[in-house]
Amino acid sequence: MYSKNHDPGAGDGPPPSRFKASGLRSRHLAAHVVVAVWVVLALLAASTQQTLPVARWLAIHLFLLGAATTAIVVWSEHFAVAMLHAPLPDRRWSNARLAGLNTGVAGVLTGVWADLPVLTGAGCVLLVTAVGAHLGVLVRMGRGALGGRLAPIADYYRAAAAALIIGAVLGWLLATGKAGPGHYTGLKLAHVHVTLLGWIGLPVLGTLFMLWPTVLGVRMAENTTRLARRVLALTGGGLLTAVAGLTAGWRPAAVLGIAGYTVGVAVAAQLFARTVRRRPAISAAAAWMLAAAAGWLVVGVVVDLVVLAARPLGEIQDDIGSLVPVLLVGLVAQVLIGALTYLLPIVLASGPKERAALRAVLERGWAPRLVVLNLGIVLLALPLPGPLGTVGMLLAGAAGAAFLALALRVLVRSARGLLQDADKAGVARRPAVWGTAVGAVVTVLAVLVANSGGDTSGGTSAAGTAGAGAGTTRTVAVTLADMRIRPARVEVAAGTDLRLKVTNTDAQRHDLKVEDGPSTPMLAKGHTRVLDLGQVTEDREAWCTLPGHKAAGMTMDIVVKDDTATVSSGHEGHPSAAADSGGLDLSADFSSGWQPRTADLTPAPGGTVHKVELHAAHTTVEVAPGVKQQMWTFGGTAPGPTLHGKVGDVFEVTLVNDDPSMGHGIDFHAGSLAPDRPMRTIQPGERLVYRFRAEKAGAWLYHCSTAPMLQHMGNGMYGAVIIDPPGLKKVDHEYVLVSSELYLGTPGSTAQVTKMRQNTPDAWAFNGIANQYTQRPLNVKAGERARFWVIAAGPSDGIAFHLVGTVFDTVYKEGAYLLKPDQAGGSQVLDLATAQGGFVETTFPGAGHYAFVDHDMRHAEAGAHGMVEVSE
Repeated sequence: MYSKNHDPGAGDGPPPSRFKASGLRSRHLAAHVVVAVWVVLALLAASTQQTLPVARWLAIHLFLLGAATTAIVVWSEHFAVAMLHAPLPDRRWSNARLAGLNTGVAGVLTGVWADLPVLTGAGCVLLVTAVGAHLGVLVRMGRGALGGRLAPIADYYRAAAAALIIGAVLGWLLATGKAGPGHYTGLKLAHVHVTLLGWIGLPVLGTLFMLWPTVLGVRMAENTTRLARRVLALTGGGLLTAVAGLTAGWRPAAVLGIAGYTVGVAVAAQLFARTVRRRPAISAAAAWMLAAAAGWLVVGVVVDLVVLAARPLGEIQDDIGSLVPVLLVGLVAQVLIGALTYLLPIVLASGPKERAALRAVLERGWAPRLVVLNLGIVLLALPLPGPLGTVGMLLAGAAGAAFLALALRVLVRSARGLLQDADKAGVARRPAVWGTAVGAVVTVLAVLVANSGGDTSGGTSAAGTAGAGAGTTRTVAVTLADMRIRPARVEVAAGTDLRLKVTNTDAQRHDLKVEDGPSTPMLAKGHTRVLDLGQVTEDREAWCTLPGHKAAGMTMDIVVKDDTATVSSGHEGHPSAAADSGGLDLSADFSSGWQPRTADLTPAPGGTVHKVELHAAHTTVEVAPGVKQQMWTFGGTAPGPTLHGKVGDVFEVTLVNDDPSMGHGIDFHAGSLAPDRPMRTIQPGERLVYRFRAEKAGAWLYHCSTAPMLQHMGNGMYGAVIIDPPGLKKVDHEYVLVSSELYLGTPGSTAQVTKMRQNTPDAWAFNGIANQYTQRPLNVKAGERARFWVIAAGPSDGIAFHLVGTVFDTVYKEGAYLLKPDQAGGSQVLDLATAQGGFVETTFPGAGHYAFVDHDMRHAEAGAHGMVEVSE
């Protein structure tokens, strides 16, 4: 049985006195001063989340990478020595590893904050080197050491060190944008799991096998060693499987891995519960906090498992992100407080009397602090309205700050005792203490300097002299999605009062920071915030501040143009597309082997359920004679395949995103359903089943539903659904013509987006290709009856469909007949606004060439032109 004065590091034996004899007290004191500094900085960052865009990331990493990592390195070495009965490592090298670790952490934090990828990379290298050296020491300790009952616990620390190395490499890929947008989600989830459950979770679990019975003052269970090995196999193996699955984007492997980790945690929790006895613990405060921390670990991994099993990886970033503060505060902070409450008096006190005094200080008011802390965690964990979440954060912060104040008091008191001892002994003050303290001060200064880089208050305006655009106010809609800011470039006249209406349309959170200007807070999906830049007189850059997002391409240029006429021409007096297209020769020949897209409407298939699989992908298409253009397509064509059915038919469409670089969704106008899930954006490699019943007849548009839809539709992601009206008579020919605009250039480029926004396309087209039916006419015979289904896909222009040389005797528009053959009147144009559809019918009186056009002559002369060749 243990007494209150026993050292836990000895497991089931008395504490070795060599720790104090070797000067470890001063090292622990210095290390925990550094831990306290990191915690203070984390609290400062957490308290400024509404004003500092990267504050949340900084707060998390200051706490986990700074405070928790420093504490884990110190204590894992301490416990490994005790449990393995190994010789003490060389103190100088231990201090060097600790200094390297903290310098590396400071480099990573400063590099990400100041957007200095080289510094971030150097910090990661130093961090990985220090942790790798720590891992090497832990491995060497096991060779030739005497070992003990708890020797297997050292394997937890070795596995954790390996996890931190993996997490650091993944973090570097994310922070520097090396991962690329296509792999960002999987790597981020892998990074979060390997660091939280690996670097933090594994040493916590391993230490609890020894610390928990020690704090309770009972003998550990006989089967502890065997269970500890089993738990490590389950948690370590499961985590490795999960991280591999998340990195590869394979959800079943991730679910299987986390399930194994959860089972391991459950086995450990069962052992801990059986260890509890009906007797006072040596430290009730430590025991309750450790128990609460273990409980939050169980809650965290169970929720994580459920979320991974229930939802695609691309949709769970926010869910996993909301678990981070729960694990951060509930597990890490609480286990740190509990462990330090028990351990600090042991390593810092010079005798039983001082130990009892220090413990009394640390346990002061522990019960109210425990309640307040865990109440705050509950408020953070539950999906409650914003104010309650803020209350939870304040409660948790207050409890943490209260312990921090007590810990600092203990550290100061111990430091005074250490200095008094040194003075009495007539020796020099410990240089390591002062060296580490100086390092901590330098770290604080580094972060504060980085923190001062830019005014982040909202609503600031650009200073400068008013220019050509003085007095002009312009509001630009900006969207954040798919690792891109759209538009990527905004041109304004000097002196323009610029306002950015920023909307996040992505599943994950983003913000927007303007160089030397205001910034938004983190915006969840669908949230909007207006940034007022005031008068803009010089070029500026804007970007998302989340680590790695800027490097991955989430930037926007704000360009000041001196020529007022040039800037304002975007809204009036802009030259026509035909003139602007310059070298677009619509009379030229198409390339050899080119084939027009058939305009024939395929008969509706039999049955009432139609299953279709559409693949979203980039496809190069000849969109005008001799002009090839990369298009974003459904099913490899622009427009996508035409779906045909009857009223009451069910369409089950499986959308597969084969596009490696961005997310896509789909919106069928023919269906009536809640759009939230079927119209959501799916990430590269994901699938989406969209099922709807066609309740109404008509010619319907479908298109990509991912913002900015102007670009997705303008680059070809649209198509037609034809639902026959009841009693529709058979005709000799039935055609589908989808009208649209063509925007040449690199999809998503500034030049192309500018043309889209200014509605100055390079050409107009039927079925995606300008003038194709002029060179490859539709063929009918005189007297045959033809039906033309027409849909205006836009994305900006409607159509006035006209067929030269005939009149329409039937007009069906937007679900109703406007004209039937038995009526006296006739029709010359089917006019459709953007996204409207209908059909017209006519009979050709004799042989000849009947042109069909969009009767907006700008459109007709720039490609919206075709021919019906009628033979006898």
